[in-house]
Amino acid sequence: QVQLVESGGGLVQPGGSLTLSCAVSGINSSLYTMAWWRQAPGKQREKVAVLTNTDTTDYEESVKGRFTISRDNAKNTLYLQMNNMKPEDTAVYYCKGPSSGSGVPYWGQGTQVTVSS
Repeated sequence: QVQLVESGGGLVQPGGSLTLSCAVSGINSSLYTMAWWRQAPGKQREKVAVLTNTDTTDYEESVKGRFTISRDNAKNTLYLQMNNMKPEDTAVYYCKGPSSGSGVPYWGQGTQVTVSS
C-alpha cells in the first residue's frame, strides 16, 4: 500500500522559512517524479515544485529562488525548503507521487502553511 504523509506545516511570519517533509512508503520514490502542490482558499490546486527520477527540478514562477525541492533516498522522504516566505504562499501543501495502476495519482493528506504577521 502506497502512502504519502506530509508534515512540517505551520504558522510563519513573512520573510521566514519552513521545511515540509513527505514520508513515502510502499514505493521507492527515487524511481519516480515527485512533486509538491498547493491549494489556497478559493483557488485551484497548483503545482509548486517537481523533482524527477533523474534529479531534474522545476518550479512555479512565483517560488523560483525561494523554494527548493529535494529528497533523501535513504529515508524515502521528499522535502520542500521554503525561504523568504510571503503571505501569498499561504495554502494547504500536498505531496504528489506517481499514478497507481488504475491511473489515479497518489496524494498525501496535505499540511497547512500560513504566512502571517
